[in-house]
Amino acid sequence: MLLAPGVIFAEDDDVAPDVIWITRERLEKSVDADGHLHTAPELVIEVLSPGKTNEYRDRQAKLKLYSRRGVEEYWIVSWSRKLVEVHRRENAALKLVVTLHDTDTLESPLLPGFSCQIGKLFF
Repeated sequence: MLLAPGVIFAEDDDVAPDVIWITRERLEKSVDADGHLHTAPELVIEVLSPGKTNEYRDRQAKLKLYSRRGVEEYWIVSWSRKLVEVHRRENAALKLVVTLHDTDTLESPLLPGFSCQIGKLFF
């Protein structure tokens, strides 16, 4: 288990996602001795921090980076608006496929059997 994994795509191209999910097979090939990933995880989750700069970073810069580097799904969680935006890989890029609100259920083809009502995230 990695508690605060950094993802290092290149020496000048690294990020620290809030939450990731990665298969064991990919994890075994991706972690260095310091516990950093050098391959994109399948799923990245970012919780928006307050401020325009932070929001821009998560919605634009990180979205482009994760899309370019092969992340399969990217969830952006907005505590202030109480919603989750789900981006999935389509035609070699991450695309917004759904915005989920309070009574909607979050599911993913990457996580068979997982489901969570969005409202339960924001109690």
